[in-house]
Amino acid sequence: MTTLVRGTSDTLTRDALTVLQPGFVGTTPPDWLLRRIGEGLSSVGLFGRNIHTPEQLTALTARLRAEREDVLVAIDEEGGDVTRLEVRTGSSFPGNFALGVVDDTELTRAVAHELGRRLAECGVDLNWAPSADVNSNPDNPVIGVRSFGADPGLAARHTVAYIEGMQSAGVAACVKHFPGHGDTSVDSHLATPRIDVDLDTLHARELAPFRAAIAAGSKSVMSAHILLPALDPDRPATLSPRVLTGLLRQELGFEGLIVTDGMEMQAIASTYGIERGSVLAIAAGADAICVGGGLADEEIVLSLRDALVEAVRTGELPEERLADAAARVRALASWTQAHRARGAGSEPGAAVQEGTAPGTGIGLVAARRALRVTPGGEPYTPPGAAPYVASFAPVANIAVGDETPWGVAAELERLLPGTRTGSYGPEDAADDVLRAAGERRIVAVVRDAHRHAWMREALDGLLAARPDTVVVEMGLNQAPPRGALHIATHGAARVCGIAAAEAVAGA
Repeated sequence: MTTLVRGTSDTLTRDALTVLQPGFVGTTPPDWLLRRIGEGLSSVGLFGRNIHTPEQLTALTARLRAEREDVLVAIDEEGGDVTRLEVRTGSSFPGNFALGVVDDTELTRAVAHELGRRLAECGVDLNWAPSADVNSNPDNPVIGVRSFGADPGLAARHTVAYIEGMQSAGVAACVKHFPGHGDTSVDSHLATPRIDVDLDTLHARELAPFRAAIAAGSKSVMSAHILLPALDPDRPATLSPRVLTGLLRQELGFEGLIVTDGMEMQAIASTYGIERGSVLAIAAGADAICVGGGLADEEIVLSLRDALVEAVRTGELPEERLADAAARVRALASWTQAHRARGAGSEPGAAVQEGTAPGTGIGLVAARRALRVTPGGEPYTPPGAAPYVASFAPVANIAVGDETPWGVAAELERLLPGTRTGSYGPEDAADDVLRAAGERRIVAVVRDAHRHAWMREALDGLLAARPDTVVVEMGLNQAPPRGALHIATHGAARVCGIAAAEAVAGA
């Protein structure tokens, strides 16, 4: 057994707790979480299950800081399809893809600042966003509209604008998923994706936004559980010293906090196990272990703490590496604490715009600008009566979740009272929609139609029977425009639904 060089066993235990970013269940902090914060836990991750209202969230974070003033409160709030603040209603902000389509970096900066302002106002100071992935594979099942786009230069400049906007509000940005999750056909929540491209391609494409993010001063970077044989043929990036230390630290010069993606994701959990994976991640160069999306109790915190302590004691994990990781967590906590103290969200010159509060204003402006409307062969006539909305719903990926509403039905009901709706899946056909719609005008809402043959077949049947059908694409707009009116929203946030409904109704 290795003799500890630095400090006491108590110091070692505190460092092990410091590098964890766990979640919990409920809308108030449980006693076990407060107790562990008192013992050294420095970060807490929030998810949709923890948030009911802004007032409740503010009270929650205040309770955490009553236990420890410098605790980092993190959240996975990308806006767009991935929202925790507005998990039950849909986001007031369009996601990255919509912003990339507009390609106005000032707009991206303003949206990110307003989102950051709302987070800071509620006491959240670390956002696991933005996605800096270059979505070069249009069949990617997990990134898609979470990316700014398929062009590395576009993704880089909007990643920088997002970081600047978010951090000007006093909230640390966390660019993800390093070194790039865009060219994958597997969801790392379910298995280990693999990107088989050469180093030149990785540097020119995947790494371009991360290089720009580092130059822009991003406070943190999140690793991806993906295998890139050109960098390391044996270990996924999260567990690879070559990727995290060799590439990110030494070659790219990143000095901020390296956070892992969720360690309970199957790319790690089913291959290495969460405890072993966490030890390997810290040894590889990660500084913080994100866990709690699925495993959210005291037991996982204690098992990871004990695994890290034991790895130091057996010599598998150098104590200096754990101490360095803990120091980087504390350094970020100090930065966020300083920004809270001086109210960064209202600094002079911050990227605020008229009508941004309480958040819908700038988001809706952006969603409207992202809309792309293509008329069919005849001039478009809006529905004269309440239409029927047929939503073709693929299985939601785990990052997005299936609890957040999406579509245009609720917004059309507001504009055209009496609107009816139905949801359809792979087992349904056009005839089912036609029967339910009756004489009503049909609005067909799809998401990534290019990825789902059953969705395209249903559209074929609808358009053959009812050429006046309106088609709304709320995912990646890869399929050719179809219908009497084709509306591409480039995301499924609530504001994207509002903008699409306005176009359908001719408002």
